[in-house]
Amino acid sequence: MKTIKSGVLALSLLTLSFGCSDKKFLEVDPKGSLTNEDLNTPANIDKQVIAAYSQLGNDVYTAPYTSMWPYGNVRGGDAYKGGNGTADVDAFHFYETFSFNRVDIGNTDQVWFLLFIGISRANDALRRLDAVSEAAMPTKAIRQAEARFLRGHFYFLLKELFKQVPYIDETVPTDQYNTVSNVALTSDQLWDKIAEDFRFGVANLPATQPEIGRANKSAAQAYLAKTLLFQAYKQSDNNTVTGTDPAKLQEVVTLTDAVIASGKYSLHPDFATNFLTAGDNGVESVFAIQFSRNDGTPKGRTDRGNQLNYPMNPDYGCCGFHQPSQNLVNAFKTDAQGLPLFTTFNNSDLSAAVDFQRNTVDPRLDHSVGIPSHPYKYDPAFIFQTSWLRDQNTYGVFMSMKENVLPSDPSFQKTPPFMSTSKNWTIIRFADVLLWKAEALIELGRQTEALPIINQIRQRAQNSTARLKTTSGQPISNYKIGLYSAAQWNQQYAREALRFERRLEFALEGYRFFDLVRWGIAGDYLNTYFDKEKVKRPHLKDARFTKGRDEYLPIPLNQINFSKGVYKQNHGW
Repeated sequence: MKTIKSGVLALSLLTLSFGCSDKKFLEVDPKGSLTNEDLNTPANIDKQVIAAYSQLGNDVYTAPYTSMWPYGNVRGGDAYKGGNGTADVDAFHFYETFSFNRVDIGNTDQVWFLLFIGISRANDALRRLDAVSEAAMPTKAIRQAEARFLRGHFYFLLKELFKQVPYIDETVPTDQYNTVSNVALTSDQLWDKIAEDFRFGVANLPATQPEIGRANKSAAQAYLAKTLLFQAYKQSDNNTVTGTDPAKLQEVVTLTDAVIASGKYSLHPDFATNFLTAGDNGVESVFAIQFSRNDGTPKGRTDRGNQLNYPMNPDYGCCGFHQPSQNLVNAFKTDAQGLPLFTTFNNSDLSAAVDFQRNTVDPRLDHSVGIPSHPYKYDPAFIFQTSWLRDQNTYGVFMSMKENVLPSDPSFQKTPPFMSTSKNWTIIRFADVLLWKAEALIELGRQTEALPIINQIRQRAQNSTARLKTTSGQPISNYKIGLYSAAQWNQQYAREALRFERRLEFALEGYRFFDLVRWGIAGDYLNTYFDKEKVKRPHLKDARFTKGRDEYLPIPLNQINFSKGVYKQNHGW
């Protein structure tokens, strides 16, 4: 019996062997696949552009880029990492202290990878757009401009993080990607490439888009102005700022004037509106990431980049990251005229409840920072408690608020164990456009023209106290904010006022560190900050900024290895 079975098996194998000699049987069209021809239809090309848009908010909590909070706020001295001690997402602790940052940190590699996915999607859409005629797709030029706008955005983020990255556009064959070095272009040439994408947007985008969320001409003008402002501060190979470019500063003024003259944007009467769901796509939003919930997906397309940043009370529950620094809270103090205390603000701390009554403060403090005993997120009955904090012994008693919403807000979405929201995240708001113009004017020696712009921002802040009330209708803190006069308004004073204004207006929105690097003051500023802050927060005891290195993250070691040496490491690393 055993012999018969063996014979049958041998015969079967022999038959199968002869059958397999003709390998054509392997050539079967896969079911459900798409070919290039399938995708290169106007309708599907449009979807490829939308796929590039979707990458705007496809970040994760370990490598956020919706908000650049770990790289902009934590590295800029405006926030501590937060969370459950220094080992909790330790990469952000390494960013915060600089001394411990390394070339092989996975989170750095992850954000590089995710941003290049955005570039890849934009390039894929552009290749397909190149292959279709305008007769077949009348929106071709607009979609090209949108894809280039998005590519410009992703490259801008990479540029301010890493300085030197490989520039790959739709003309580079995919099998040639591994030959493109991150130093093939100089730093200045890379800025030029980013600017080219926004210039194309300015030339080809309509003033108004029929669908909310698509980039328009004003958004391209604004982003081009931002790019040129960064490029205008000339930087040497070792990251030292050596001067400014007046021509580029003048173009910043021209572009921001065009956005202002469009008449499409203005400041919300109440600063708070920028940080409420009701303010989504309002008059101050020039370009924003569109999030959603109840959209047919289980948890919606919500803001995952900020989901670590909610307090630990039962209404939320995770994870206590992104805590404002004591230095930032102190910066909101004002003098008898309601002006910032440029040099003395950090001589004493705002910490106990009584400190916020004995001192006068800029009202933007209570829009930006969760403070024990103060109402949280404009709800007088929802009082922030120290029990909401995760590790106050390490990171103190303050929490960020701008990115969060109330548990009762229609945009609130739990994504266990994290919290999230479908509230938009604004990439460019009109206040930024105004202050870019003011900064360019000051650097051009036209500070007199910048004075009313900065006062316009301060006037709005002055008028933004209606939501900052206790249940009895009393102001939460002792607010006093004044306007600058022309009497002492020389260039140096105006520069200091502008830089302080940016800090208060955009506190915890992810920009601070990149401002410091642009101005060429990051090293001195942060080492002075560490010298005093580490006495209050021992987790900073080994923190130290190394000039000529720490202005940028290292090129991830994984990427250098993948490139087989084509990529070169940044200066100092």
